[in-house]
Amino acid sequence: MKYKDYYAILGVGRTAGADEIKSAYRKLARRYHPDVSKEKDAEEKFKEVSEAYETLKDAEKRAAYDELGRHASGEDFRPPPDWQRAHGSGGPAFDDIDLADLFASLAGGARGRRRAPEGPLPGQDYEARVALSFEQAYHGAEVEFDLGVIEPDGEGGLRRATRRIKTRIPQGVVDGQTLRVPGKGAPGINGGPPGDLFLDIVVAAHPLYRTEGLDLHVDLPLAPWEAVLGASVEIPTPAGRVALKVPPGTRAGQTLRLAGRGMARADGKSGHLYAHAEIAVPTVVDDKQRALYRQLAETSAFDPRAHLEGK
Repeated sequence: MKYKDYYAILGVGRTAGADEIKSAYRKLARRYHPDVSKEKDAEEKFKEVSEAYETLKDAEKRAAYDELGRHASGEDFRPPPDWQRAHGSGGPAFDDIDLADLFASLAGGARGRRRAPEGPLPGQDYEARVALSFEQAYHGAEVEFDLGVIEPDGEGGLRRATRRIKTRIPQGVVDGQTLRVPGKGAPGINGGPPGDLFLDIVVAAHPLYRTEGLDLHVDLPLAPWEAVLGASVEIPTPAGRVALKVPPGTRAGQTLRLAGRGMARADGKSGHLYAHAEIAVPTVVDDKQRALYRQLAETSAFDPRAHLEGK
């Protein structure tokens, strides 16, 4: 069996806490998720990161992993006899199983052994990353994907399998959110309940809207006369275009709020849409317009650099 340094894969120290491990996993999983990453070997790296997290997020699996000691990555090794008696399934089993399969089978020690459980046991929870477009996150969507799992083979051993998952994503999910789908995990043993499915949501960036939880942010270009005199302008929202009142004297960088126009959840909670004012200066003007600008310059006492005087 070849050793894999799960701490190095996640880029954390061996004393890292659970929150640090989870944070490192989420960052790397977003970076390498094959649906959004353009990096070379992203799919393989994503699987490697997920494998490391599956072991280190579980306190008992992590403790069992730490008992293996430190080895060079890729080095052939065998767990010590004491480790096999405490966690394993007998010496010969280690000859044809890799580290991922081994730790997928461990859940508190006893479930990793190749003997039938004496009573009902709940099924293992599954975890998967789901990449959504902004529109899917806003409106909700039905998603379907294949999930690689480790399951009992009916003879006391384990095997790799692929499960087809089909589930509904509710409206208003946000990037980084985790959804729990009850009963969509592994089947229970001896009449035990099935495990749950946890979906880690990744929402693609939108070319117009920036998201912050349920709130949305959008840039709002204004002509100089709109900013000075005030105006009613139409701006897009995910639910359609709406009129926004721009008060007279609006400054560049000023934020205008449209209440309830952000992401909306099925429970009725919704965020807001924040429009950030930008002053757009025309680059092409005709003679008449240029004359009006000259007239304004000659008659206006406004000094935008007054605060720099004496500096």
